[in-house]
Amino acid sequence: MVLTPRFLIISAVIHKDNNGQIGGYTPYVREMNLWFKYVEKVRVIAPIVQKNLDPLESYYDHPQLEFIPVPAIEFTSPKKVFISLLNIPVILFQIFKGMIWASHIHLRCPANMGLLGAFVQLFFPCKPKTVKYANNWDWNSKQPLSYRLQQHVLRSSCLTRNTKVLVYGDWKEKSRNILPFYTASYTQKDLIPVKVRSIDDLNEIKLLFVGTVTENKRPLVSVQVLEHLREKGFKASLDVIGDGAQKNELAKYVADRLLDDYVCLHGKKKPDEVSEFFRKAHFLIFISQSEGWPKVVAESMWWGCLPLTTNVSCVKQMVGQYERGVLVEPDAEMVASEIIKLIKTPNQYNDMCTASMNWARQFTLERFEEDIKALLA
Repeated sequence: MVLTPRFLIISAVIHKDNNGQIGGYTPYVREMNLWFKYVEKVRVIAPIVQKNLDPLESYYDHPQLEFIPVPAIEFTSPKKVFISLLNIPVILFQIFKGMIWASHIHLRCPANMGLLGAFVQLFFPCKPKTVKYANNWDWNSKQPLSYRLQQHVLRSSCLTRNTKVLVYGDWKEKSRNILPFYTASYTQKDLIPVKVRSIDDLNEIKLLFVGTVTENKRPLVSVQVLEHLREKGFKASLDVIGDGAQKNELAKYVADRLLDDYVCLHGKKKPDEVSEFFRKAHFLIFISQSEGWPKVVAESMWWGCLPLTTNVSCVKQMVGQYERGVLVEPDAEMVASEIIKLIKTPNQYNDMCTASMNWARQFTLERFEEDIKALLA
């Protein structure tokens, strides 16, 4: 069923070209492949490199996909600022041409590419548009100036017309542009029964960290939670899934504290492999500083792995107030104390895990696809 003849994507995702096959970060590509089911032709304007895909990346799937490569926009050093400023006119020209061609415009925000797209779309008020705002929409949170600018432009129904801005969570927005949305990781086939792991102070407590090993995700806090539990006499272990700039620092900390027997740094894993870790773990330790829809939290809830998470973005709407997870501060001792409380109240732990599974399992890929289809109709 073709609902849109010409579908344009403006994205800052760094794509990879492997012998003509175009791919990128799996959750993003998998989502776009759902949109592609209902469009005849696709054009993507984004940066690209010539590399093989890693385990966390996948290929686009569409027979009529045209990729328009543009330089990445970076402002992390004086040299990159200068180069980016030189490249912006070229990028704007490609975006403008793409929007003339398109029958439906899709922007990925917030990002520098998304910011340029948000300005160019002002000249196309009659064309239908969707915007995926894949970050924290909460107006009370701290945001970079460029993010705030994108939010202001997108929520204004005078500036931005004929547009649905998909934001994570429900922020009681009055703008008709804003549509509370979500994302999904699993299909109805994954709705298999899962028994909540038994928990007590005699058996091993399995902790899990999943995400990029970077300062934003605070992986060190997860290791320190493990330390506190063991210091208090609890048997506990931690699996760390992911890679990033702090990997060596984290490995050194584990070695220096003689925690090698209790902390395993696995590196990147494929989604199916990560699911197996969720199904065995008691707790996800998620102490992130910024998020959009924290996919890791939703996935852990799906498999009955109870999240202990900072109150970022729409997380509070996901886990409730001690209903389907625990909201914590980035303090390892506090997180460990909350875990100990639940170890000593296994019935409460069981009820919370069951509630988290029931909530997360509303959001299947099949439902997600139907909601995407409705946006293109």
